[in-house]
Amino acid sequence: MKNLKQRIRNGETVIGAFLNLGSSITTELVGAAGFDFVVIDLEHGSGTEVNVLGQLQALEHTACSAVIRVESHVRQRSHRVLDLGAHGIMFPRVNSADEARACAAALRYPPLGVRGVASMNRACNFGAGFRDYVARSVDSLLGVFQIETAEAVQNVDEIAAVDGADVLFIGPLDLTQSLGILGQFEHPDFVAAIRKTAEAARKHGKCTGVLMPKTENFQLFHELGFRFLASGSDGAMVANAARNLAQSMIEMRRSCVERADAAAKG
Repeated sequence: MKNLKQRIRNGETVIGAFLNLGSSITTELVGAAGFDFVVIDLEHGSGTEVNVLGQLQALEHTACSAVIRVESHVRQRSHRVLDLGAHGIMFPRVNSADEARACAAALRYPPLGVRGVASMNRACNFGAGFRDYVARSVDSLLGVFQIETAEAVQNVDEIAAVDGADVLFIGPLDLTQSLGILGQFEHPDFVAAIRKTAEAARKHGKCTGVLMPKTENFQLFHELGFRFLASGSDGAMVANAARNLAQSMIEMRRSCVERADAAAKG
């Protein structure tokens, strides 16, 4: 099993990107690009649990770990993708210590948690690796808890104290919306929120992560102690490349037409 959790515990800075197209092809492309992890997005992405298997298989030959952002805290949502072989779960909108404890419990088998026990699944090598998987799961499955609201920031110290909350992950758009400053990533209230989150994580020996609004912010977040840094998505990469190529060709077409018209008039 790829152990992203151990790398984080060792203090490494890991980099990743989101996947929101539900495509195994773009998953393979992004996974082979050099990222340490990807976040397969079932909350806002166009894919579903049906697509996750193909995406995990597409990552198999890469060094990239797969974190799945589930669409809710309902424990079955995480169980299904864990059984498929996810290396970690990202839980959206974790607002309190009680919610954090419920999310942590969903990652763990009894008696430490409430994850259902099944052996005939991909994560357990269809039974052949069941006992080894269970024995290693606590130390290898990553819990990424999103801090996306003013309430979560208020309770961030208690959330960070929860065993199993390995990464406190800032969701910039949701958090600025909750703070009443949508998209204002340099606003003092947002800066104060990310600093408070980083301090809580540091106090309790946890990692802090963020989906960076732009890669130019990398040094800023790193200096604040963030070590789980993501930027971009497969959808954005395709859209931006398509727009840039189309704009370039539009400009070249305009230039060629203008020259041709000038030559015809001359």
